[in-house]
Amino acid sequence: MAKIKSRSAFDKELFKRSVLYNIKTLYRRTLEEATPQQIYQAASLAIKDQIIDYWMDTQKALEEQDPKIVYYMSMEFLMGRAFGNNLINLRAYEGVGEVMDELGVDLNLIEDQEPDPALGNGGLGRLAACFLDSLASLNYVAYGCGIRYKYGMFRQEIHDGYQVEKPDDWLANGNPFELRRQEYAKEIKFGGYVKMYQDENGRTMFKQEDYQAVKAIPYDLPVLGYGNDVVDTLRIWDAEPINNFQLDSFDKGDYQKAVEQENLAKQICEVLYPNDNHIAGKELRLKQQYFFISASVQTAVQKYLKNHDDIKKFYEKNVFQLNDTHPTVAVAELMRVLMDDYYLEWDEAWDITTKTCCYTNHTIMAEALEKWPQDLFQRLLPRIYQIVEEINRRFNIEIVNRYSNDPKVSIDEKIRKMAILYDNQVRMAHLAIVGSHSVNGVAKLHTEILEKRELKDFYEMMPEKFNNKTNGITQRRFLMHANPLLANWCTKKVGDGWITDLTVLSGLKKSADTAKAQKEFMAIKKKNKERLARYILQHNGIQIDPDSIYDCQVKRLHEYKRQLLNILHVIYLYDKIKTDPKFDMPKQTFIFGAKAAAGYRIAKLTIKLINSVADVVNDDPDVDGRIKVVFIEDYRVSNAELIFAAADVSEQISTASREASGTGNMKMMLNGAVTIGTMDGANVEIVKEVGEKNAFIFGLSSDEVIEHERKNDYDPMSIYTKDAVIKKTVDRLIDGTFSKDKELFRPLWNSLLNTKDTSKADTYFILKDFHSYADAQARVRKAYEDKAGWAKMAMLQTACCGKFSSDRTIEEYVKDIWHLDKIKV
Repeated sequence: MAKIKSRSAFDKELFKRSVLYNIKTLYRRTLEEATPQQIYQAASLAIKDQIIDYWMDTQKALEEQDPKIVYYMSMEFLMGRAFGNNLINLRAYEGVGEVMDELGVDLNLIEDQEPDPALGNGGLGRLAACFLDSLASLNYVAYGCGIRYKYGMFRQEIHDGYQVEKPDDWLANGNPFELRRQEYAKEIKFGGYVKMYQDENGRTMFKQEDYQAVKAIPYDLPVLGYGNDVVDTLRIWDAEPINNFQLDSFDKGDYQKAVEQENLAKQICEVLYPNDNHIAGKELRLKQQYFFISASVQTAVQKYLKNHDDIKKFYEKNVFQLNDTHPTVAVAELMRVLMDDYYLEWDEAWDITTKTCCYTNHTIMAEALEKWPQDLFQRLLPRIYQIVEEINRRFNIEIVNRYSNDPKVSIDEKIRKMAILYDNQVRMAHLAIVGSHSVNGVAKLHTEILEKRELKDFYEMMPEKFNNKTNGITQRRFLMHANPLLANWCTKKVGDGWITDLTVLSGLKKSADTAKAQKEFMAIKKKNKERLARYILQHNGIQIDPDSIYDCQVKRLHEYKRQLLNILHVIYLYDKIKTDPKFDMPKQTFIFGAKAAAGYRIAKLTIKLINSVADVVNDDPDVDGRIKVVFIEDYRVSNAELIFAAADVSEQISTASREASGTGNMKMMLNGAVTIGTMDGANVEIVKEVGEKNAFIFGLSSDEVIEHERKNDYDPMSIYTKDAVIKKTVDRLIDGTFSKDKELFRPLWNSLLNTKDTSKADTYFILKDFHSYADAQARVRKAYEDKAGWAKMAMLQTACCGKFSSDRTIEEYVKDIWHLDKIKV
């Protein structure tokens, strides 16, 4: 780790005694008898003792200083392992390492005992985790609000090349850093009906009757700021029955009713994103969203009223950031709480709600802009539906008033495009926009596409709401923790200021032309590549060459991210090696890591294809190791850290206009990987920072993609029939080269060349971009052979990544949207 002057001396002897005491009292064992898991638990509890003091001090400062609080509401928090990160932010990593050495314990082995918390899946959840780290490190008070999933999305296993989903029982040994807060339990109601009645003042009131209910129990996890004593809170909600067992129903023989509350509670927190290809899955997902939102909103209001007596000023001290459409029901739930529990009139409640809520849009993909069947929504959340119905009615009146005197505008068409309730659907993105005072995209290009295309009607009507906040990552995890060799080297070169101000790394630019610095930088990269090679040998049984180009595409598997384009290029290279004896290339290792949603057939088949190509290519003596293909099983934060540190090439090849931002591109850039990619998402801003000559850009622009879609003039079949290279490559999917069953990969072939409906073929322009991508890859291989040139290019990635710290992103949110106050602990 980078050596930082500690804010207070780490008491090694106290920590050592605490670890030994915990082993004895928890397990009735000595250190020598304890298992690595037991030592991990004991050491975590010893660290937690110190964290608790800072946590309590933070809460005391909150009470005294009364700062504004942000509640960051997200279905996902992909936190990564807490043990090592907590040590870094406590600035105790070095001291704990010394204690473990004295005890004869390998700290790395102890860290590996911690499972990755299964609270998220992709970039959405990892961004939320980075934001919490930055909020605490910048002295802002924040609560992350989510769900305590028992099994997460799933643990991915690869069997015969296929993804198999297994329960990810990450809580099997408990979580030593969490605190169960039974005293803050909340009741969450589903179903039933709404009864109207008059109160003593003659006002119409609403009450939900004949409902099912569960109890939401918060579990708090500390989120440490770096070296500033601030500890924020990730509050994840677990579901428990109001009554565990209804004995009277059991005695009457109604065994199902006896345990129905228990079953309802159990279902809610079982898994992240239940498969919603069926109505039961849709219903469960909506239950999950309302469950954690209702609990969080109720808690926020009650916390505010503990020290404030005017509910109408709630927004002055609280802000709700809705991380994509999943938490959008917060708009209606806050209205419900204000009106039904605190007796505000509609206009008063709406003013508070819109001043409190803010919405981040993370995608332009239609399937992520959630829509719920109206009958399902009404049946499950009857009071919330009434409120949404009234929000929609009033908003439609606004539309009419705004455009009624404009002869160029069709009111019916505007309502069709903008209404919250339309065509028997509840459109959650529309509710989020209408009910928030800020709507932001997460990269400059993404925000422009939202304003000009996807949300154009809303932008024209309410442009003051729209803004951009380019995503960021925390350097404390993805450099300091993930790549200690490079972190130490950076500190030697430019000092340790980069830990809290990533722009300090720009000082590395002056070393980029220096042979000595280049040699040192690439020696570190080589050691990280050797570390990843050992991991791959252990987990995949594949020997890869650390001197080869590590070409890495690790991210959620979706067609728009174009893992299929990547593996088609590998097939193309394989054909060249097999058919052209003169073809020469430096060794290149193609590393994939991704989970596909359980119900996403094409994505899961792509994983099978990657593994089938690996089986053929890796074992072919004609290839002679020039190409290796590796699919890393169960991609998650802990193995991602190994990959980012080792990557030479960062694959960011989404169809232009599809990726909102990306953050994997930033993590790889930080660690000295060179981008090969389209001008999509944050790639545009990365290229601007590092310079186009230090990236490998290819393919259609976002404007070109959008224009093709507007004209509906793209015909992939014509490319296939006229281009012999593409035809040969694509036909490898169905000619038996990679499967004895020639029809196995036919759905992938069809996705590229569906001749029955060419408008639905190759939706993501893979064939259109294929040669451009292959040319960019050829440029990569040529550049890699220039060792000095490549070293300089790699160093400049790290030197130019200052903009992409989540610290910068958070300060922009604070300045433009949240207006938080810093606290001093």
